[in-house]
Amino acid sequence: MAKKNTIRVRQVKSGIGYSKDQKATLVGLGLRRMHQVVELEDTPSVRGMVNKINHLVVVESAE
Repeated sequence: MAKKNTIRVRQVKSGIGYSKDQKATLVGLGLRRMHQVVELEDTPSVRGMVNKINHLVVVESAE
């Protein structure tokens, strides 16, 4: 079984003051708190969500 590529996403800025769809994107990625890290599968849909809120998160490669 092949290992799936994953990325680690860390929330570094609050969603307060941003639009509802950006807050919903944070929740959709599983981020609830500042400095929380989630490990997600590296798919085009996840990359698109991260790109939408790239000013609120930092992406790290999970190795």
